[in-house]
Amino acid sequence: MKKARDILLKSRLFGGLPEEHTAEIEKIAVNKYFNKGEIIFYDGDEGVGFYLVAAGSVSVYKISPEGKEQILHIVKEGDTIGAVPVFSGKSFPANARAISKSHLLFFDRKKFIQLIKNKPSLTMNILALLSMRLREFTIQVENLSLKEIPSRLAAYLLYLSQEQGSKDLIKLNISKVQLANLLGTGPESLSRALGNMKSKNLIEEKGANIRLINRGMLEKLSENGKDFR
Repeated sequence: MKKARDILLKSRLFGGLPEEHTAEIEKIAVNKYFNKGEIIFYDGDEGVGFYLVAAGSVSVYKISPEGKEQILHIVKEGDTIGAVPVFSGKSFPANARAISKSHLLFFDRKKFIQLIKNKPSLTMNILALLSMRLREFTIQVENLSLKEIPSRLAAYLLYLSQEQGSKDLIKLNISKVQLANLLGTGPESLSRALGNMKSKNLIEEKGANIRLINRGMLEKLSENGKDFR
């Protein structure tokens, strides 16, 4: 099991903080463990604290009135869950479920707010995190409302390339069903989009691994918002 201190130092929220701040934060961190498919919190639950993913991954999603699930984002190691409602003093606006067996660190809202009152560097990290979350949601709304499925897929593949630090070879770390859900489509439409990209020699696919053959065309497809005719 990873030590809490190492997890904190590698996280987006706490990385780069002074040693004494990290030591104080470590004291209020509580280890939580979830099995694959286990619910971490439900939409509407009181935001009594937030989580940092130490290992595994978590799906944050909404359920429509018709019962359709829409993934908002996949939270991976080093990222936080539930920070926005915790700092706004409101309830969680979505559900969170472990995609795989996961280890999370939980931070009680009252204890954390008391801790950061006189720590401007940590407060700035939190503001940066919340700004990033807002930007991610803005991009997602734009993708789902203005772009066609192939364009959404191209944008996501390029995002994975950047996130994984690989120019050409990327690995899908979620299932095809979850990817379709994240892109706001169905498995069949996703399969057609992938097949179309392969037929045009934009990508190669082998299991969970995808090689970006023509990055320039993928970038144009992502920016264009429509499929190439």
